[in-house]
Amino acid sequence: MKKSGLIPLLILLSIIMAAGGCTKKSSYEFDRMWGTKGTGDGQFQYVEDFAFDKNGYLLATDALNANVQVFSKDGKFITKFGKKGNGKDNDELAKPEGIAVDKKGRIYVADYVTGFIKIFDKDYKWVKTFSEYGTGPGQNMESEFMSIASNDLLYMAEAGNNRVDVFDLNGEFKFLFGDKGSDGGGLRRPEAAKANSLNQIVVADLGNDRVNIYDLQGKFLKTFGKSGNMHGEFRKPAGVAIDKDNNIFISEIGNNRIQKFDKDGKFITMWGKAGTGQGEFGNLHGIIADGQGNLYVADSANNRIQKFKPAK
Repeated sequence: MKKSGLIPLLILLSIIMAAGGCTKKSSYEFDRMWGTKGTGDGQFQYVEDFAFDKNGYLLATDALNANVQVFSKDGKFITKFGKKGNGKDNDELAKPEGIAVDKKGRIYVADYVTGFIKIFDKDYKWVKTFSEYGTGPGQNMESEFMSIASNDLLYMAEAGNNRVDVFDLNGEFKFLFGDKGSDGGGLRRPEAAKANSLNQIVVADLGNDRVNIYDLQGKFLKTFGKSGNMHGEFRKPAGVAIDKDNNIFISEIGNNRIQKFDKDGKFITMWGKAGTGQGEFGNLHGIIADGQGNLYVADSANNRIQKFKPAK
């Protein structure tokens, strides 16, 4: 009798675990947050994505304020650059979203509505503008989040053309990969393309509710995830962060949470829910990890940045 009574219990436990009822406790805890809605220093209207500059400051793009704000890692406002316009003047930005920094400290900012990619120096002064809005090679449409890989090439997710564009650091177009679809390495409105130290590009495939991984030549390697709200599933994955151990963090617009995976896409932990409190989110976008394991999150609907640290 004892043995027969134990079997249904084991079956029930296995079902709960399979459904995501027994996930690992989050290994991250809330540290701080900053930002309110507005147009002033340290305020946001649509915070998008991040990069760290040569000083270790956090750069944050704001699509609607049309600027890049600079903060210390504890949230102190330092300065800002870029001004709202149609993008035709050197330092004008219409809707900046993607941002990346090269080894020399030059800053690359991608504009969603103009197709321009603008280079600023380490002192936040305009240097050069390249690319333009369109569908042809070297053009882009609805550019999203980007990064610079170990081969000194810039990889940029392009939601409007369902692909990833690749440029050298002088703005010369090199090649592209991905195409609209769900088979193999196909993409539907990719939101982020971030490089790891394994010579791979991790892409948040927002429209297909999954994450794709490619090599630096654009060859499709693998995918993980599917539509849903259990662990390892996604609803509109947006931001991608890679830590020093090549763990992958994904922010989800649809599920209002962050998931962490190992380099192979194996689920580790997750946290977050919809709301306005600490550790709660609305319309999540970019995400970035620093060298100490801290995580910075673009909580776009709440007009703020949240910072999390590894739990003790």
